Amino acid sequence: MPPTIARVFPRRTAATPTDNLAFTTGPGLFPPEVDAVHISVAFTYDMPRANQLAIEWSDVAPVTIGGPATLTPGTDFTPGLYLKRGYVITSRGCPNRCWFCKVWKREGAVVRELPITEGSNVLDDNLLACSYQHVCRVISMLARQHQGIQFTGGIEAARLEAWSAEALRSVRPRQVFFAYDEESDYEPLARAAQLCWNAGFTPRSHRIRAYALCGWPKDTIPAAERRLQQALDLGIIPMAMLWRNDSGTTLPEWRRFQRLWARPAITAATHQ
Repeated sequence: MPPTIARVFPRRTAATPTDNLAFTTGPGLFPPEVDAVHISVAFTYDMPRANQLAIEWSDVAPVTIGGPATLTPGTDFTPGLYLKRGYVITSRGCPNRCWFCKVWKREGAVVRELPITEGSNVLDDNLLACSYQHVCRVISMLARQHQGIQFTGGIEAARLEAWSAEALRSVRPRQVFFAYDEESDYEPLARAAQLCWNAGFTPRSHRIRAYALCGWPKDTIPAAERRLQQALDLGIIPMAMLWRNDSGTTLPEWRRFQRLWARPAITAATHQ
């Protein structure tokens, strides 16, 4: 029989599993009978909490700390293990070397295509960096799903082509996220927006979105607001993502700014 594993997470997010062996606290007075404890850490600033949880769980079973924050490369994806069922990863790695991203440091700069499992929310680091055949297999898998399709891992705008825009549109996704993190991302984003409209998406549906990193050193609120407004002007609903250092420190003014641009309905209603 496979080992019974308790999975422990320093914080709960929308993607955290909810089964009986997924925890965000210590084991309590009546710990589960398990063979191993895996502490999964997504964010570097959660490592102190993860280390404390490792101490609390150490009497239950052998403890291992892993996850993106540890820069440990991922293996094949197992649905429901470290992410809630419905989330799916079909590849790992990214050929880009963005200064603010640790994916290429953790997973490598060569994309690894994984066996495709069932899911409706694709979290791949760079899906369009995969082979044409792999992307087509992912689209075929998504066409079988009965839940709302989403691409929240982020689609690289510069890699979008007419065929891939049409493939994304074919599964009628609820959301497709691109990224507008730096000024150099604007032209690829504008081109991707036009490809999406040509494929049948409409700005009015608010299904085409873009993560927009803000608040990094030397960034300013006027510059960040200009980037976000530029995305809106393209018909894309942006979502401000607040840059954090390894300790997770953020400034109050940037937190207030991020909240104004974090909800799509409010963004669409108040900033256009």
